[in-house]
Amino acid sequence: MNSTALQNSEQRPPETTNDYYRLPATEKQISYARKIAMQAQIALPWEVQEDRHSLSAWIDQHQHEMKTRPFAAYPSSKQVAFAERIARFKRRTVPQECFRDKSLMSRWIDGNR
Repeated sequence: MNSTALQNSEQRPPETTNDYYRLPATEKQISYARKIAMQAQIALPWEVQEDRHSLSAWIDQHQHEMKTRPFAAYPSSKQVAFAERIARFKRRTVPQECFRDKSLMSRWIDGNR
């Protein structure tokens, strides 16, 4: 490598991505980003959806807006159904506070499997 090429490479900032290696966003990423955009009532820019890195950054930036829903702390219907199935099998009851907090429900399920 000659000295002018070395000087030019030192003056340019390092590139974060190389177009050759840009990977398209996955379907799961796109659907999750659309879900966030719908619930937060914000626009999902088209250019963000073109590659994984930019879509991931957008999701990280807006993900907190999705957790502010009124029932975000409640367990999912699948989680409740699984806990009730365990309770029937073990002839126990699921504590009522578990129906209001998904982390409590998760701990109850883990402790009663």
